[in-house]
Amino acid sequence: MPEASAHPGDPHYITRSGWLRAAVLGANDGIVSISSLIVGVAAADPDPGTVVIAGIAGLSAGAMSMAAGEYVSVSSQADVERADIVRESEALKDFPEEELLELAAIYEEKGLSAGTALMVAKELTEKDALASHVRDELGLSEVHAANPFQAAVASGLTFSIAAAIPLLAAYWAPAGTIIPVVLVVTVIALAALGALGAKAGAAPVLRATLRVVIWGVFAMAVTAGVGWLFGVSV
Repeated sequence: MPEASAHPGDPHYITRSGWLRAAVLGANDGIVSISSLIVGVAAADPDPGTVVIAGIAGLSAGAMSMAAGEYVSVSSQADVERADIVRESEALKDFPEEELLELAAIYEEKGLSAGTALMVAKELTEKDALASHVRDELGLSEVHAANPFQAAVASGLTFSIAAAIPLLAAYWAPAGTIIPVVLVVTVIALAALGALGAKAGAAPVLRATLRVVIWGVFAMAVTAGVGWLFGVSV
């Protein structure tokens, strides 16, 4: 039986939150880090070959680092979730009455009367006690469950694609113009990333775009400041 929806033409996008977060993180890091690397190297040695080699090395290392980092961190989150589910399952076996009252108290806090909350808790417990406690006590669901592999692939792939943008800009830039060309392309790429991320999540486009551009430019400015402190004009 198909699920009813009050707005079939305007679905919810919360199911995309897991991979979308990792994808935006990977893409943003790819654009900013490789752009900063290229600009820094170009400032020290404007030879196009040197700049491109540094960019390729940064892209390769960054993509693997992002994918591995996402996998390890999200795996840690998944381990915590699984451990909590196991503890909840054991509690349901050892203290069923206490767990029933705990579930009823949760529904009462959400606005149900004491009698209705207890009735709902009993019916849901009879249907699937563990699922009810996982959802309403632990706040976990299939939508929000940690998926290490999905996060790793999304982050590593989007990092690689996004990092290729400033790298290609540096490769095709006319002689002596690598830095300004990369900076302009980077700002455009950040704006596009913000807009695409907002569209994918059905969020306000302008706010998301400004957020990505401002923080991306800030990160590059900090990099330039570090370069200036060490005597490199970035």
